[in-house]
Amino acid sequence: MDEITMIALAVALKNREKRRQRKVWMETWLEKRPSHGYGELLRRLTTAPNDYRNFLRMDEQLFQQLVALVSPLIKKQDTNMRKAISPADRLAVTLRFLATGNSFEDMTFSSCIAATTISGIVEETCDALCSSLKDYIKMPRYPEEWKILAKDFGTRWNFPHCVGAIDGKHISIVKPANSGSFYYNYKGNFSVVLMAVVNANYEFIMADCGINGRISDGGVIGYTTFGGKLAEGTLGLQGKVAHY
Repeated sequence: MDEITMIALAVALKNREKRRQRKVWMETWLEKRPSHGYGELLRRLTTAPNDYRNFLRMDEQLFQQLVALVSPLIKKQDTNMRKAISPADRLAVTLRFLATGNSFEDMTFSSCIAATTISGIVEETCDALCSSLKDYIKMPRYPEEWKILAKDFGTRWNFPHCVGAIDGKHISIVKPANSGSFYYNYKGNFSVVLMAVVNANYEFIMADCGINGRISDGGVIGYTTFGGKLAEGTLGLQGKVAHY
């Protein structure tokens, strides 16, 4: 081995050692998640029910029910390198994101979870919630069931002959590539529309999301399965609705 080759090899080994020294598994402060993350915060908030509800938009009992439902779908195995993020923490960070709309980078500092990890957690947990709760929203199918809803509106709100309250919500999104003004709404941003119907007790009986925000609320309902059945008279209501 000549002198030049030996020098080149020595330099390569030195550079590799430098890279090895710089490499870290995670930032030091992220390792404090067990004592500074959402799990510890929620444990402390159990003594303040109103703050707990404000933080997650639900009470502790409902949160624990959701944890039990989605845990089989989102639970990860611990490794020799580190302990996996618990299903409760995964659900908490997802609910907090949905409640606030904060960026993943911003949530990193309050949850002690890296932004790239949060992005994966939110997507996976939302899929788990949809899968676990798909049978919890049930629309009435027969006239007798609609009459019960109408009775509730009449009794609780003095609003006779009403079977549901409907409204739409614009959900802001990042403009999809090559979409032009397709998702551009009257508020001046890009969105998809969440359209929902609730009963007299604020319980959802229908939810539909994904129609481009450029369409008005009145137009959105026509694109939903609910709107189509309403116009066709196949919802189980008496008579057929020609216009809505």
